[in-house]
Amino acid sequence: MGVAVGCGESVLWGISFDATPISGVVVEFVKTARIFQQRGYRVHLDLGYDVKADKNVFFQPYRDEAALLPDWVRLARIDGLDSVPGYDAKFATAVLREVVQAGDERLLPRVEAIAEQISHRIVDTWRRRGVSFVLVENGTLPENITYTRAVYLAIERYGREEGLGRFVLWRDHDLMWQSEPAAGKYGIFPYPHAVAPVDSPHIQYLVQHAEARRRMLHWQPDLHHLAVLPNTFSTPPAAVDEHNAGFRRDYGIPAQAILIARPTRLIPQKRIDRDLHLLAALHVHPRLPADIYLFVTGDRAESPAEYVRLAALARRLGVADRVVFGGWLAPHAGEVGRPAGHGYSVQDLFAHADLVSFLTSGDYESYGNPIGEAVAAGVPYITTGYDLYDLVYGSVGFQAPVMDLAAGDLPTPPFVDAVADLLVDAETRRRTVAVNQRLGARRLACSRRQVRDLLDRMVGPATAPRPTPMDAGIRMSVVLPVYNEAANLPAVLASLYGQRGDDGMPLRNRVPYEVVVVDNNSTDTTVEVARRFAAAHPDLPVQVIQEGEQGVACARRAGMQFAVARSRARADAEAARRFYLVSADADCRVDPTWLWELFVTMEAGKAAIGVCDYYYRAEHFAGRPRLWAAIDRTLRCRAVTFRLFGGFPDGKGFAVERGAYEKVGGIEIFYQVQDGRFVPHLSDDWDFGISVRGSGEEIVYAPRSRVEINPRRVDHALAEVIAGRAYGHGGTIVMRDIRDPDLAADGARDLTAAQARQAWEFSVRDFTPKNTILPVLLTPSLLDDDAVADFFTPSLARRLSRRIAEILDEMRVVDLTPIHAYKTPSYRLYFEFADEIFARLRATVGSDIGRPPPLPTCLREVPDGRFREFVRYYCEDRESGAAHDHFGNGGVF
Repeated sequence: MGVAVGCGESVLWGISFDATPISGVVVEFVKTARIFQQRGYRVHLDLGYDVKADKNVFFQPYRDEAALLPDWVRLARIDGLDSVPGYDAKFATAVLREVVQAGDERLLPRVEAIAEQISHRIVDTWRRRGVSFVLVENGTLPENITYTRAVYLAIERYGREEGLGRFVLWRDHDLMWQSEPAAGKYGIFPYPHAVAPVDSPHIQYLVQHAEARRRMLHWQPDLHHLAVLPNTFSTPPAAVDEHNAGFRRDYGIPAQAILIARPTRLIPQKRIDRDLHLLAALHVHPRLPADIYLFVTGDRAESPAEYVRLAALARRLGVADRVVFGGWLAPHAGEVGRPAGHGYSVQDLFAHADLVSFLTSGDYESYGNPIGEAVAAGVPYITTGYDLYDLVYGSVGFQAPVMDLAAGDLPTPPFVDAVADLLVDAETRRRTVAVNQRLGARRLACSRRQVRDLLDRMVGPATAPRPTPMDAGIRMSVVLPVYNEAANLPAVLASLYGQRGDDGMPLRNRVPYEVVVVDNNSTDTTVEVARRFAAAHPDLPVQVIQEGEQGVACARRAGMQFAVARSRARADAEAARRFYLVSADADCRVDPTWLWELFVTMEAGKAAIGVCDYYYRAEHFAGRPRLWAAIDRTLRCRAVTFRLFGGFPDGKGFAVERGAYEKVGGIEIFYQVQDGRFVPHLSDDWDFGISVRGSGEEIVYAPRSRVEINPRRVDHALAEVIAGRAYGHGGTIVMRDIRDPDLAADGARDLTAAQARQAWEFSVRDFTPKNTILPVLLTPSLLDDDAVADFFTPSLARRLSRRIAEILDEMRVVDLTPIHAYKTPSYRLYFEFADEIFARLRATVGSDIGRPPPLPTCLREVPDGRFREFVRYYCEDRESGAAHDHFGNGGVF
């Protein structure tokens, strides 16, 4: 049984282990909870006052905390915790000190007994509230292992008794190895007294970045349901408006003063003393006016001693009149909604700030939310080089003065000068913000979509009915996008129904599979045909779902997410068995053993993706020998490189292991402009393969898993095919619907010799960068493989390896997986090594491959000795789209 979705009575229960009303943990909860709220969930949040003992709020009632949160978030508690014998702040503190830190296990029997009692109260509360989904924030950090253990017991019991599938998101922001590890606050690896994550059928675990995932799996290698979900920062740029116009006046900050914002909690680990020292240095800096103010957020009562220390330091440094300890501000209004009746938000502070500071401890931060908030708000920032800064922000290319902690514990003169330079130069600030916002639009604003995708995979799309339960034995879901395929669909479904094993017997009896038909706004009887087929063939599960956004990429993605959600919801499926998502195409035909061969290849190699053999029937081109020769050469080249590198997936037929699909966030829908309108990019399958290979996973070629390509594009649009425009031009990759019955087929017309040469040149130019160069560009270590080195020759392999490193360094490319990112370096390598690569293709495929096609006219005229330089200009010219068109713009045959 799945989790109810889209129902007005659905309830999300959140539990924060942070025990504070506003923190990065709570803010991220609210961002995620908004997505649930938009799906009709009622949202309850337990702030964790009865969990964390060091905040002095154990069993304390809520006061005005709700005013800091959106009005759709209802603060809640587990009923009756104060009546559990022996459970109080003193006990939680003793367990942390004696068990977790000192390794004394004498309290563990009491921990288990009390956790059992708490778990019953949690289940009773969830049942009374009608909870259908749970979001645990920061539950692994062993601040209170009794409560963590109780939550695990409650999840297993509630999920079993209510018949729920995967109904818990468990997100860890801070973990032991990144939270003051030098102090040994939570013990040492392997943290024997932390409550380790369990591989539960009810829990999807989340961490914030790849390094956290790597460390988590190093600690718990058998954890299967662990995904990366970065924090999201999607606020609009901060601006002064009628609501916040009085911010400076209300806090006594002059209108013309420079304002540095420090959004933080008032605790020692945040190192606000560094900001005070920086303010004192800037106050007397020769290039700056004396009017500089620092605004520090955070509750003074959270750590009264720290506030007293900081206030005294400000007086000693002579800047006490320039520091505003402003107290809690509401989270960003643009992201979580401005709380009704509350004063100012962090966004309002940013609207008036000239700079955001994050001079935090080196080993305390798990992410660095204020930096992402500043980027989204359009404010420059400064930061320390804390342990995870480069991983989250620095390596991506975000620009900011960074305080080198190795150079000193307090701001050094060079760092103070860098900050002063930024503050006095408005143009530098503008450029810095522009660069950071461009990077942020891709890197920091995407995870809200990832949350939605994750929920779709766990519980189904928001608009969909509850999925039909999937049988525990099913190993594969074949996803079939369809649009007006009523005439074609019976034969396609019959070929899927008729799949056989190597013994000739029906595959559905040996390796159970299902078919997911995704209707993409058909106006004919496609849906009725699919449902009639399902009714007539009850021994093959056929699901029919709808995808309203037009485009085969959208439909394929919807079907795969639907299949993932249903497969994950099976509490009784064997966790050790791999589950595969298989893409099929409604206008192609699959061989009888297509699915079997794909399955056994994937099982044998344990690869992430399995790629099929795509072919045309030679007899269809009888009487068209020139056209067939061009097609045949392309297919023979493909067979050689697919066997060598594994190839890349084509929507006509490929399989992906479910975990690998989830690891990269599924299929990404990228949009492009066509005729003034945004339309989905057509190369979702190819780009998905690049993401998977770029994540370090393997792709395997299954040569006996065969898919016959429908030749109608060659028949009906031959002029576009041989001109390299079958899939658009200028970098816009689209596909014209050529099923119009009024379109005249080119029939048996063969190509002229000139047309045949043109068709081959476009085909091989499209093929070579993508299938021969791209694999080694994504994974340069392949060039050390003996078979790959033999294909290229050892000498060429070594030179390719060196040149790849040079080009990527020159282009400052750190990630080739974003759409189009691979094209420029692939094209450059093609031009620089074409003669040698074609020599190797002639040697391995056949002499009829010939020599490289002629260079573009502009490259034939470049000065001697400057060929590489002008190749770079040509390949990086995004405006003209000339390089895309030269290389067939995404596909030919």
